[in-house]
Amino acid sequence: MRNSGKERFLFAADLPDIQGPVAEIQAETCESVLGTRQQHAEWMTVEPESFGTTRELNRLRVVDALRRAGTASRSDLARTTGLSRTTVASLVSDLQSRGLIVEQDSERPRRTGPGRPPVLLRLDAAAGSALGIDFGHRHVRVAVADLSSSVLAERFLELDVDDAPEESLDAAAELVAEVLADAGVDRSRVIGAGMALAAPIDRHKGVLGSTVLPGWAGIQAGEELSRRLEIPVELDNDANLGALAEVSFGAGRGLADVVYVMMSAGIGAGLVLGGRLYHGASGTAGELGHVQIRPDGAVCRCGSRGCLETVAGTGPLLSLLRPTHGAELTLHALLELVVDGDLPARRVVNDAGRAVGRALADLCNYLNPAAVIVGGDLSLAGDSLLDGIREAIDRYALPGAAAAVEVRAAVLGERAEVLGALALVIADTERLRTAGLAPLASGR
Repeated sequence: MRNSGKERFLFAADLPDIQGPVAEIQAETCESVLGTRQQHAEWMTVEPESFGTTRELNRLRVVDALRRAGTASRSDLARTTGLSRTTVASLVSDLQSRGLIVEQDSERPRRTGPGRPPVLLRLDAAAGSALGIDFGHRHVRVAVADLSSSVLAERFLELDVDDAPEESLDAAAELVAEVLADAGVDRSRVIGAGMALAAPIDRHKGVLGSTVLPGWAGIQAGEELSRRLEIPVELDNDANLGALAEVSFGAGRGLADVVYVMMSAGIGAGLVLGGRLYHGASGTAGELGHVQIRPDGAVCRCGSRGCLETVAGTGPLLSLLRPTHGAELTLHALLELVVDGDLPARRVVNDAGRAVGRALADLCNYLNPAAVIVGGDLSLAGDSLLDGIREAIDRYALPGAAAAVEVRAAVLGERAEVLGALALVIADTERLRTAGLAPLASGR
């Protein structure tokens, strides 16, 4: 693999606490993310052909609930799945005998009343693994995790992804081999890979639009990566996967209706509605950066004029400040200026927040989200950005919609997309059935 930049090696011991299972999420929180218990039951329902098939589906429901919660007691699992305690106890015993579930005695919750505290259960790390692969504009990041969402190994490579699709796909395949070796995971235990790309994706055809990443136009990116890895690959937009990560592990945990705004060179939004990612009819929902706000504005890379990202993307902000702060001003330097209290820097960032907030105000009227979570490179500007967004929403959204929404900073940083790619695979219970994991496929 040609290394056109710096490669960083990361291991589980080096990663922040956010990597681990979200053990403290209670059953009620899980249900708010998954939808109501009734929705969850409908979601998992398949017309049974036999008692054995029904029992297999119930095993999957228990595995799914544990994977989402991280750890849970048998009572928690009964509450979350809607199954009886007797059924859950039987299923847990079955799954323990097959090596899918283990008891976590060291993390028993404290009980203030009489009786022993409940035993917490978790998925065995050896039950299976998932891959997350993030193709940024200038990097490829790959991570492998077990089914409880604990990241086992991760690698990062600086690379010109936008203009080198084939090289980027080859690099990702090599990084996958390296992280699997780092983690000691056999490829046969990988149930699938999630893939993030910074472009609109036609989910019916699996191809990217030709205007945002022209170098990737027409490429069946998911299929191409799957061919290289010999592993099923699920492709999605980077903002969608950032949203999924923040709802699963970060600032949106426990919320069912969230708008995640990714503010970097481009601007995109990921929509989580009713606890699920919303893609729209063809997969292009959330292209906030291409909402027109200035009809006579600058020409956008999409071919239109005055799109939001021509006003509030990092490139236009740097262009505004370079005449007074030097032609070599970088995004990192801009963020430092904001932190240091530089008034012009704070002004342009706040104006960018107001422009984005104006577009979000309409979205709040349409969708009535509980939170707007702001991520991407520019989110590091902090309150200067968030205050602008909040002020515009308060001014332009309906009072009820504005009062219901909280503007929050994302917490997962540059790893949001790769964590979302992992969650895309790990949250797909049906994939366990189609992946043919022996412990689930065997026995009744």
